[in-house]
Amino acid sequence: MKVATIILRSLMGLLFLFASLTFFFELITPPPPTGPMKLFSDGLAASIYLLPTVKVIELLCGVAFLTGRFVPLATVLIAPIIVNIVLLHAFLDPKGLPVALFLVIANSFVAYANRDSYKPLLRP
Repeated sequence: MKVATIILRSLMGLLFLFASLTFFFELITPPPPTGPMKLFSDGLAASIYLLPTVKVIELLCGVAFLTGRFVPLATVLIAPIIVNIVLLHAFLDPKGLPVALFLVIANSFVAYANRDSYKPLLRP
């Protein structure tokens, strides 16, 4: 289980690190969105602070996953972002759904592997 956790944690870290670095350094020019995805993208672009904030969180969590430090905190911080990724791909852009579902499974597995870290938070 420890090896699987390290592999999944590293893959998640690489995905989030790659996604945030390509955003900040404009390494890849994505194709222009169409239809409902264009409307959603325009809304994100209109809120100047939202997308850079999400990408900074992705960058920090990606580094945390790759280094193995603060992993329980990273799983908690990245969870709402993963939920939004899944919902976005489920309703607007289904071709990205397999990667989104991988992120849900991987984050759940890593969180379960670190479940002892969450016990103080869940105590009444």
